[in-house]
Order: sequence, then structure tokens, then C-alpha cells
Amino acid sequence: MNCLICRQAGVVEGFTSITFEREEFRLLIHHVPAQVCPHCGEAIVTEEVALQLLDKAEESVARGIIEDVCEF
Repeated sequence: MNCLICRQAGVVEGFTSITFEREEFRLLIHHVPAQVCPHCGEAIVTEEVALQLLDKAEESVARGIIEDVCEF
């Protein structure tokens, strides 16, 4: 599949980091599996991974965490 952003290269299996921010809440998740464009660096995660990321963010908010960095 070609990159949806730059359309210059095919995406490859890799990893990315995702940041969530809401008001004072910040969460950085490293080592997230994704399809990554070697040309522009754009990363695309699957729906399953996106739902897991959202669950992690909501759990952190529910626990009262204001800022956190974790691994996927």
C-alpha cells in the first residue's frame, strides 16, 4: 500500500510513538505497531491497535494520572 499522505513510497511494518493530550493530561506510548512510510514518516495503525490505545488513555485518565510515558 502506498502512503496516504505523500504517495511517494509503500508503507512498511514498523513502530511509532503516539501522544494523547487532553487539558492537563498527557500520555506518550512508545513502540506502537504501525505501517510506516519510509519517505515521510507517516504512521498508520490498525483499528484494533487504535482501540487499544484509546483504552490505555481512558484507563490513565480514570486513575487520575496527569502525565505518563509507557510502552505499548
